[in-house]
Amino acid sequence: MKKILFLFLTIVVVSASAQSLNVMTFNIRLNTSSDGENAWPYRKNKVTSQILFYNVQILGVQEAQHDQMMDLKEWLTDFSYVGVGRDDGKTAGEYSAIFYDSTRLKLLKTQTFWLSEQPTVPGSKSWDAAITRVVTWAEFKDRKTKKKFFVFNTHFDHMGKTARAESAKIILQKVKDIAGKHPVVVTGDFNSTPSEDPYQIITDANNPHRLTDSKTVCLMPHYGPTGTFNAFKDKETSNEPIDYIFVKGRVRVLRHGTISESWQGRFSSDHFPVFATVVLKK
Repeated sequence: MKKILFLFLTIVVVSASAQSLNVMTFNIRLNTSSDGENAWPYRKNKVTSQILFYNVQILGVQEAQHDQMMDLKEWLTDFSYVGVGRDDGKTAGEYSAIFYDSTRLKLLKTQTFWLSEQPTVPGSKSWDAAITRVVTWAEFKDRKTKKKFFVFNTHFDHMGKTARAESAKIILQKVKDIAGKHPVVVTGDFNSTPSEDPYQIITDANNPHRLTDSKTVCLMPHYGPTGTFNAFKDKETSNEPIDYIFVKGRVRVLRHGTISESWQGRFSSDHFPVFATVVLKK
């Protein structure tokens, strides 16, 4: 029976793959010399090779500084990006940017807002947040299927519990206000495990505006480790994820995985990229 079910799911995935989109969320770790042999100059080819190997069309990056953004832009030749530095709304500070395959997707609209009580003020932060945090969003039209959809990408605060909870509420409200009834994909490093408040707020079954963790509705079994943070150690530090791809609306998730390849024992980042193949349903 299990073999029959697996065969059926495989047929469904293969038949839908022609119209599918590959999504990745990837905290690429900022460029700091203190990382020694794990510093960005020694990793950037590994990061870009993973993106290209998995034929990604939508990529949400976190911790990307401007020089790293330029490196990615140079290597990802078919990609364009949207997003700004969080410190000044231009190029200063980390980006939570969205790279997209411009041969497949047409950009219709984009904007960045701050996870604070002043969301339009660059550099603003609120509550107990240690660092300024942002969300970049974009509306796309798939050149192949002609369907429109929205992508949001973010990186929640690593210290402030209240800030993370409030950020989760803001995300839900903004997705509702901006995307309406269109399909939505939300990528990010949420610095929260599934048992913690931000994840619980985002996926609250009693909230009609909730998002769905793509792993929980994937047609195929999850691939790879469940933990997504490795701290440049020999494996993930926990079985609990903190990086997610959420979906909302008419989105079918075909595949979901945590990508944990290594090169002579070294990882591409201190986070594993999380990958999903999705189809925008009619």
